[in-house]
Amino acid sequence: MTGRERGFTLIEMLIVITLIVVLAGIGLATYSTSVRRAKEATLKEDLFRLNDALDQYNADKGNWPPDMSALVTAGYVRQIPKDPFTDSADTWQTEMSEPDAANPDAPPGIRTIKSGAPGTAIDGTNYSDW
Repeated sequence: MTGRERGFTLIEMLIVITLIVVLAGIGLATYSTSVRRAKEATLKEDLFRLNDALDQYNADKGNWPPDMSALVTAGYVRQIPKDPFTDSADTWQTEMSEPDAANPDAPPGIRTIKSGAPGTAIDGTNYSDW
């Protein structure tokens, strides 16, 4: 046996290492996109559920809740979910209702909840517009 038959050449090793690095890079990019898509799906679902709870509260009580904790105490949601991008339940942005002309003494309440997360989604929209 000659010395050449015992192992890999430097070129063969470089090709294998290059292929491994390229495949790992593709896998990492795919993984990070999947994580972001999952967070966006969770955010959309949380916003839908919170705004649906606001509508149910208004339909049942005849007014909008004064704050988000009223949804929990009234039993419309178990807890205020964390925003998946900010990892906090305190970053939700609330829009207050307009005064009711039929009942001017009724205090305004939360009519809409939006995300307080900075940045843009994969589809190009701002999270704060959701």
